[in-house]
Amino acid sequence: MPDQGSLLAQPLQRPPAGRIAAYAGLVLLGALTALAGTLLQAGWFPGGLLLALTGAAGLFLGGARALRGRGGAVAPAVGWMVSVVLLTAGRPEGDFLFGAGGGSYLFLLGGMALAVICATLGRGWQPADDGVRLGK
Repeated sequence: MPDQGSLLAQPLQRPPAGRIAAYAGLVLLGALTALAGTLLQAGWFPGGLLLALTGAAGLFLGGARALRGRGGAVAPAVGWMVSVVLLTAGRPEGDFLFGAGGGSYLFLLGGMALAVICATLGRGWQPADDGVRLGK
């Protein structure tokens, strides 16, 4: 068998179109989750903040599980973070969605921490095959 060389020396393969569409959909879902969380945490403080962060964590972990990798958690996290950064900017008229209260900062920092945690977990689960058991 000929030596294939280093993995880094292999040519890049383009992912299937369905996987690219899944990543794009997760980015969009991340942006929508950030918008909904922004409105929810401001409108109903203690419960809304917990619900917004729980929804973001569920999306990040669900994306990682659905796509079976860290990229599934990173895609919605990117959409979430870009959307939150854009929503923090004030408009020329003086309107804004984020207040100066502690809940807004908890939402920003908590969501970013959840994104990092969920992206780090990635494929930390037990293999899904029937014949594979840990500890054998």
